[in-house]
Formats: sequence, structure tokens, C-alpha cells
Amino acid sequence: MFYEVIVTDHVRVEPNKFGMDTDEAVRAQLEESFSGFQDKDIGTVVAVLDVQEVKEGIIIPGDGAAYYESTFKLIVFRPELQELVYGQIEEITNFGAFISMGPIRGMIHISQTMDDFVSFSDSGVLTGKDGKKNLIQGDKCIARIVAISYKGEEPKIGLTMRQPGLGKLDWVKAEKDKVDAQTKQAVAAETKKEAKKETKKVKKK
Repeated sequence: MFYEVIVTDHVRVEPNKFGMDTDEAVRAQLEESFSGFQDKDIGTVVAVLDVQEVKEGIIIPGDGAAYYESTFKLIVFRPELQELVYGQIEEITNFGAFISMGPIRGMIHISQTMDDFVSFSDSGVLTGKDGKKNLIQGDKCIARIVAISYKGEEPKIGLTMRQPGLGKLDWVKAEKDKVDAQTKQAVAAETKKEAKKETKKVKKK
């Protein structure tokens, strides 16, 4: 999920930015420092939205940079357990698929791609044995986050698509159309049944 967070911290502005306006220098430094930054509590930084306040800077002996206590606003992506996410298949492997969710990507094990026995082909396709559903690179999907780990350089996100309403968007639409058609048939049958009852009542009179 995307969040807007406000942070107050000392920003180390490098000497190559001393010729810039202070606020611009702080913003430029923040954009460099937070590019691809990931933290368990904050999340993955997507962008520096605004620099709200920059206080007077200080220089520490032996360090050529200047430090400014600043308050700034960030846009971050912080995954949540059980959250539904939209993404695109970025890579297919023999053990599953990687789905790009924008700022980060998640991994979906082959057993969680669909409610079927799934096989992997050399051409990079995951295929369901009974349903004949296919997953290939570039497919757009909706999945649920079922695991999050912050060990390593980037968070590891585990996903599933083996639940109603999840999977490749084409599958989800087809299932919805099927349910809608069944509902219309049931309503039509019930309406017809009620109409017959009314006709019988009229005949009796």
C-alpha cells in the first residue's frame, strides 16, 4: 500500500551542492540518498514529495559536508499481509513467477499460481493441466500477499493467486462473466416460475 510519510532528520549535503540554494540542495541530496531506499518500518521510498522545513546547517570538523535538520515528505510503498496487489508477470521460472508491483516485486511459487496442477515449459509458460490456463511474461494479475521477509537487501514478498477473485485478469473477468450469466439464468428461471404461479391463480378464478 502507498503511504505519505513525514520525516525529520539531519540531511548530509555533499560539497558539490554548496553552490545551490539550500532548499534545492537538500531536496537534491534527499532524492539521491533515498533513491531505492528500503526500510522495514518506512517501506520502499518511491519519491521525495516535498521539503517542508530546512534549519540552519552545521559543519562537523573533518567532514566537508554540511548537515541540515530538515522535515520532508516521502511517498513510500509498504506491503501488508493479506493485501491485494495488482502486478505484471516480470519473469517465469521452473519454480514460479516474479510479479512486478511497481516499486518492488513479489514471488509466487508455482503451486500458488492457480488451483490446478501446473507445469513449466522451456518457452517460459506455466500451464494448468485441467483448466489449460496459461501464465506468460507480461500478463497482468491480481494476487494476495501471504508472506513478507526483510532479510537481505530488499524485502521478499510471497504471493498467492489460489483464491476466488485472484489470478490473471483475463481469468478473473471470465469467472465474473460466468457467475453473472449464472445469476441471470437463475433470476430468469425464478421469474418464469413466479409468472406460471400467477397464471394458475388467474385460471382458478
